[in-house]
Amino acid sequence: MRRDVVSVALDTGTIVAFHPSVVHERDVAIRDLLHENVFVPLSGATGPWHLDLSIQDNRIVFEAKQINQDLSEIFRLSPRTLTPIIRSYFDICRSYTQALSSRQPHQIEAIDMGRRGLHNEGAQALQKSLSRAFTTDHDTARRLFTLVCVLHIRAEGLL
Repeated sequence: MRRDVVSVALDTGTIVAFHPSVVHERDVAIRDLLHENVFVPLSGATGPWHLDLSIQDNRIVFEAKQINQDLSEIFRLSPRTLTPIIRSYFDICRSYTQALSSRQPHQIEAIDMGRRGLHNEGAQALQKSLSRAFTTDHDTARRLFTLVCVLHIRAEGLL
């Protein structure tokens, strides 16, 4: 079990409260990320790391701060590749939530499969983008994609 990231903080700006389902997904992603992750800077610097995620100047910012050291690794990512996937993911999540109260189980399952597929697609796109600065594994990228989506709720006004 690797744990290169040992703490995470999201810049949620002025948002006071998220919908309970968003809070749950964020908390699960952080808990699972902190339990097991692979997040290694290509610079060769070693962790453990505190990871700050934010959106600044229309960029997704990953700032990894070495614990008990002054070293910081910063990667700024244009959201251009991820934004269409994130919007589609939000759309299918809304459909899934609506389907829970009005559809048959097989329809809910089909929507959920699509939701998971988009989540995997987003994780793969994020992992590829991050590969210019950090090595990650698929599970770490999935959890980070969830957290990037939480940041986009604030940035896009999608509460």
